[in-house]
Amino acid sequence: MIGVSPKQVKQTAADKLLPAGVGFRVTQAPGRLRKTALTEVDHLIVVAASRPPPSLWRELPGLRSLQPRIKRLGKLAAGRALRGMLGNSTTAATLGLLPAPAAGSKAALPGTFRLLGFAGALVADALAEEPRSVGLVVHGMEADDARRIAKAVVLALGAHGWQAPAFRKEHRPATLKKVQLLGLHEQIDLQRPFAEIEGLNMVRGLTALPANKLTATTYRELLAGLAARHGWEFEWLDEKALAKLGAGAFLAVAQGNASRDAGIARLRYRPGGQTGQPDLALIGKGIIFDTGGTNSKSAIHMLDMHTDMSGSAVALAVLQALSALRSPLSVDCWLAITENRSGASAYKQRDVVTAANGLTVEVVHTDAEGRMVLADALALAGRDKPRLMLDYATLTGACVHALSERYSGTFSNRDTLNELLIRVGQESGERVWPFPMDEDFDDDLKSKVADISQCISGGEADHILAARFLQRFVPEGIPWVHVDLAAATRKDGLAHVPGSCTGFGLRYSLSLLLDHAADLQELASPGTQPRHR
Repeated sequence: MIGVSPKQVKQTAADKLLPAGVGFRVTQAPGRLRKTALTEVDHLIVVAASRPPPSLWRELPGLRSLQPRIKRLGKLAAGRALRGMLGNSTTAATLGLLPAPAAGSKAALPGTFRLLGFAGALVADALAEEPRSVGLVVHGMEADDARRIAKAVVLALGAHGWQAPAFRKEHRPATLKKVQLLGLHEQIDLQRPFAEIEGLNMVRGLTALPANKLTATTYRELLAGLAARHGWEFEWLDEKALAKLGAGAFLAVAQGNASRDAGIARLRYRPGGQTGQPDLALIGKGIIFDTGGTNSKSAIHMLDMHTDMSGSAVALAVLQALSALRSPLSVDCWLAITENRSGASAYKQRDVVTAANGLTVEVVHTDAEGRMVLADALALAGRDKPRLMLDYATLTGACVHALSERYSGTFSNRDTLNELLIRVGQESGERVWPFPMDEDFDDDLKSKVADISQCISGGEADHILAARFLQRFVPEGIPWVHVDLAAATRKDGLAHVPGSCTGFGLRYSLSLLLDHAADLQELASPGTQPRHR
C-alpha cells in the first residue's frame, strides 16, 4: 500500500499527460447590442428562431446577404449553419436557425441533446478557419432560453477547441483565445460549464492516450499530482496490499501483466473536513489495455483497447468537477487500474478466485475482466458504507449492440430510480436506458464449484448478467447505479462533442448529483425497496 497525503505529493512528469484546461477567456457584454462589437471578433455566431423575425435584419444588417438563401431553403434552413460575411467587414459570420422542438412540446427550444448538437454544428463551422476570437449573439429569445443557448455554445467551443494527445515533432496549439457573449439579457454564471469542459476534456484526453504513455505507473503519478492540486487524500493499494485485503478477483486479472505496478487508487474529497461515512462512492474500470487475456481478442477488436479505462476517467472527472464546484458531498473515488494481458502467468478459464467480500468466482472467459476488477473495487468501496455508489465501465459489447453508441445503459438495485435516470439523461443530453435486473437472471450465473460464475460462455444478455454479477459485490442496503458506457467512443461524435472519445458520463453524473439531489435522496433512501437479490 502507498499512502499519500496532499502535502506530501510532488508534481511529476506524468502531470504533462493531462489535457490543458479551458483554453479561451470569456467576456460578457450584456444589454444593448453594440454594433461596433460585432466586427471586433474574427468570427460571429448568431442564433435566432427557426423563422427569423424582421428585427434580426434590422439589428444585424450585415447578415442580409443570407436572406435569399433562407427563403430558398424554407423549412430546411432550421438547424443548419449558414455561412456568410458580416456586411463589408472582414468578420465571418455563422447564422444558426434553431431546430424545432419535439412535436407537441410547448418549449421554445429543442431538447438538450438536439440543442447541444446544433451548437456543435455552429461551432464546427465557426472554428473551421481557426479564428482567434469568436463572438456570440442570441437574438430574440427570452432570458432563460438565451442563457441555455449561450451555455450550449460555450460547451461546444470547449469540446471543439480541445486537441487530442499527439506526439508529433511539430505541434500546433489551439488558436481560439477569446469568446465574447454579446447582447444577452444579463451576465451568466459560467462556473458549471467551465467545470464540465475541463471534466469532459479530461475524460477525452486520458481515454485517448496510448497504453505505453498511460501506464499503471504514470496513471498513479498523475493521480498523485491531481490530489496535490485539489487537496484530496490519495492512497494507492498495490498488489501486496490488495492481497492482504483478499482482492483475488482484481489480482487474477493483474497477474498476467509484465510488471507489478497494477493497483486500486482511492481518492478522498472531504469538504470542510467532514468525517464519517462518505455521501458518495465513485468507482471506475481502469483497464489501460485489454488483450482479452488468454481468450485473446482479434486484431481489429484489440486495436483501440487503450480506451478500456474510460470508466476510471469518468469517475475521476466527476470527482474533479464536484471539487471545482465546491460540492458539499463527501466523495470517495476508487479506480481499478491494470492491464489484461495474455501469457504464461495470465489467469485462465475455470480458475476459481476469492474476491474481497469473500465470494468465490469461477472464471469462464478471460475477456470479462472488467467485472472482475470492479467486483473488488465495489466490495472495498462498500466497506465504508457510502450513501450511494456509482460505477462506470466500458463493460460489454452487448450493451453497444442493444443501444448503439448513442446511448449508455444503466442498471440499479433500486427500481425507483429508473424513471429519474432516464429523465437525467434527457436533461443532460447524455441519454441512458435502464435495463431489467430481475432475480432469475442469476440462474445463468450459478457455478458447480464456486459461489458465482463470472459470466456465461455465450453472449446472451451479457450486459444484464454483468450487472447482476456486480450487484453481488455491493453491500446490501446501499443504493447503487452501474453505467455501462456504450457511448464512451463514437467515430462521428455525440451531441456537441466531435469524433471518437465522447466523455460520456460527466454531464450526466453532475446533473444527477447536483440538479436532482433531492429526488435522488428520496428515491434511493433506505426506505425504498431494493431490487430483490
